[in-house]
Amino acid sequence: MKKVFIWILGILLALCIAVACIWGGEIATVRSISPVDGNKYLYRMEYKAAYDLDDLIANDIDENAELLDYVVGRIGKGLPLKIKSSHVADEDGESETMNCTSFQAAKADGEGYYFGRNYDFFKNPTMVTVSRPKKGYASIAVSDMSHFGYSLEKLPEGFAASLSCLASIYAPVDGINEKGLCTSIMALPKQASQQDTPRHDVGTTIIMRLWLDRCATVEEALTLLETVDVRHDAGVGSGYHYMVADASGDCAVVEFDKEDGWKTMIVRKDPAEPYMLVTNHLLSPKYYTTIPDEAVGNPHSKSWWRYETADAYLRAHGGTLTLEEAQECLSQVHWKDLVWDNGMVEDTQYSNVYDQKNITLSLRNWNTYDITCTFGL
Repeated sequence: MKKVFIWILGILLALCIAVACIWGGEIATVRSISPVDGNKYLYRMEYKAAYDLDDLIANDIDENAELLDYVVGRIGKGLPLKIKSSHVADEDGESETMNCTSFQAAKADGEGYYFGRNYDFFKNPTMVTVSRPKKGYASIAVSDMSHFGYSLEKLPEGFAASLSCLASIYAPVDGINEKGLCTSIMALPKQASQQDTPRHDVGTTIIMRLWLDRCATVEEALTLLETVDVRHDAGVGSGYHYMVADASGDCAVVEFDKEDGWKTMIVRKDPAEPYMLVTNHLLSPKYYTTIPDEAVGNPHSKSWWRYETADAYLRAHGGTLTLEEAQECLSQVHWKDLVWDNGMVEDTQYSNVYDQKNITLSLRNWNTYDITCTFGL
């Protein structure tokens, strides 16, 4: 009997070792998930599992469904894990969401820059992911958890329910890395880039993960951009442009030309200006207009009004801000209870201010502007 017990114990021990070897990083990552200050709609996670961006690029993944299948294959390792995004187009095949504001402005004390960002979307839980890859820069990135299957009714409560959070590493919508490089994404209706050259494809958020992991400057980010095709998931119904800014104050907006094979268009920060701003309309000279035009942006989301309002605030402060002023700038253009034609209600899901010198994130969730949650590396 004693020998049988020892034999069984040995088998169990071997199984535990095997599980630890195969899923140790994933298990540690899931166990690190916790609500921030007791807020069950705002989570923090330390990403400790291995991931391979070169392998991801080699697979030419440019659609959300493909990305989620890839994630399942990587982390599930044969287990029946399912992840489904709730970020899809409406009944007309369009998505009128993610109407955001981003800016880079000099800090009022002269020591570095702030990167501000409103993420305007329907109320969903938010994930702040801290990652320290073996090959790449450490970063703090923020994700809308609806992109990998969560909602106000479905939260990462319990180990099994938290497994889908592992997809967050591939789904940042803004972030900062240890070198002070920041990036964010803004929606552009009917502007889904479909770049098609012999280069490998990357999807909507993968380019941002590549920038965070591999780039220290705007120049490096733009150089990396030339090595891949950025393809937005047409099934979502929207395209995007990106802001990328570094700790030296260099900043650029990356856009795509729908009339010329989706060629990349780069709008650079004016070296004479201490700030740069973007909302949800094209800034490239070929398309730029001060008059709201649905061909180049989203008038319904008041993109031009938000741009003018934030620009006026920034100019009134000489393009230099304190943390509180950066938060106030975002507050002036936030959404609260914006009702769409389909009856859904949009809010500013969160407002972020990144300190590009001290590498911190100050986050205010769901228009709760009396509470700031701070994150660092």
